Amino acid sequence: MLKGRSQTMVEENQQAVVHIRFEGKSQDIPVSELDIGQTSTDEQIKNAVANFLDVGVERLENYAIEHHENGNFTVRPEAVFGHL
Repeated sequence: MLKGRSQTMVEENQQAVVHIRFEGKSQDIPVSELDIGQTSTDEQIKNAVANFLDVGVERLENYAIEHHENGNFTVRPEAVFGHL
């Protein structure tokens, strides 16, 4: 079975990452660099990511946070369906 990129990152580095999709770019940041963890709220994660990206947290207002069982997070724009 093929593994996702985030799963591979955790296995190779033995640390969880936040996969961030922002302004058309993707990057993986170790959770430890953002001072967040599995018990962090979406608000705390957005604040940490905004600080890391050096942008206002309001820029992440319409972003979804996915919490993965392996300790990783994904921060991405919310999907919008049905709009032409």
